[in-house]
Amino acid sequence: MGPKLKAFMQRISFLKPPLEWMIQMECAIARFWASGAHKRLMLVQWGFPPQPEHFDHHIDLYYQWRYSRNSMWIERGAFGSLALQGGDLLELACGDGFNATNFYSLRSRRVIACDFDAKAIATARRKNDAPNVEFLLADIRANMPTGNFTNVVWDTAIEHFTPVEIDKILADIKTRLTPGGILSGHTIVERTDGRKSLIHHEYEFKNKEDLLRFFTAHFRNVTVFETIYPSRHNLYFWASDGSLPFNSDWSSAVMHAKQ
Repeated sequence: MGPKLKAFMQRISFLKPPLEWMIQMECAIARFWASGAHKRLMLVQWGFPPQPEHFDHHIDLYYQWRYSRNSMWIERGAFGSLALQGGDLLELACGDGFNATNFYSLRSRRVIACDFDAKAIATARRKNDAPNVEFLLADIRANMPTGNFTNVVWDTAIEHFTPVEIDKILADIKTRLTPGGILSGHTIVERTDGRKSLIHHEYEFKNKEDLLRFFTAHFRNVTVFETIYPSRHNLYFWASDGSLPFNSDWSSAVMHAKQ
């Protein structure tokens, strides 16, 4: 703010209370309208068959978070961000691209985000575009993007594949990670009633140990941890031949354990 503008703002500062009240009202109307619109979008996308392969996280942002008070939907981006190393990042099965842009792009040199669902890629390009993010249509079982990546992210998608496919995809990921590169991601524990959480899921994991065994054949260091909510039991993972977040040799933290 320049000195002339600053002086002008000082002279009309008596207008601040009514202006602030008026804009607060504008914000309240905008929140109400945006929340209602995204509630209706969710009802249409998930109420009418067939179920989509991806979720539009603007529904979480503008509607579900406010009314559910459930922060589960941002855990994936937050926990994945802990593993970022600042180089090129590959996101597999990126869905609507919300995390690629809003969690990974600022702290990565370049993000390649892919999904086999053309509708997901269209949503990503329309709603979550960013200068250093490229959204690609690709089936990672046969056409995983190539390159050298310091990070690979596989969020909420490993359960969409069979155990045989998971093993092959992990082998392909390993060839794309730089030395010390980190694979991170999220999945869920199977429901206790035996029903699938989504009809598209091929393999839902029984517990942390069940998920862990898929990684140990490919990586020296693996961490699997959980968060439990009333509606979902989440599993998160980091895997690498190098350091992992919160390991004793992780350069981004200092730790002390009193004996």
